[in-house]
Amino acid sequence: MKIALTSQNFKTVTNHAGRARRFLVYQVESGQPPVEIERIDLPKDMCIHELGGQMVAHPLDAVDVLISASFGPGFARNMARRNVIASLTEETDPIRAIEQFVADGQRLPGGEGCGHDHNHDHGHGHGHGHGHDHEDGQDTCHCH
Repeated sequence: MKIALTSQNFKTVTNHAGRARRFLVYQVESGQPPVEIERIDLPKDMCIHELGGQMVAHPLDAVDVLISASFGPGFARNMARRNVIASLTEETDPIRAIEQFVADGQRLPGGEGCGHDHNHDHGHGHGHGHGHDHEDGQDTCHCH
């Protein structure tokens, strides 16, 4: 499985996934430590926010999961349309964020991502029915 993380500095997990242009990509295999396999550095016009929902070919289409410190419901929907699970983390270390995602028993490719409809079970023992923060005028989902 390929997992991308928003990382504007290519060191830590950063926020604002919709506007992010830099991503670390890891290959994750069961029982093995995550291995960084790629760094994506997009031009501004290719960030998900700038695409405005257009379904053009995108480097993130090649990943199964995208982890970020923050994103809004539109980002989650856009990634779901690309068959990419969008997941939030409070971890800043990329390896720990991946390990937490795996440890929480998140659904793997083919399952539901966080499409901001919190009436489904994320596969880690509880459903989600919680509020949203309104930072910068946008709803931000805090599932994990």
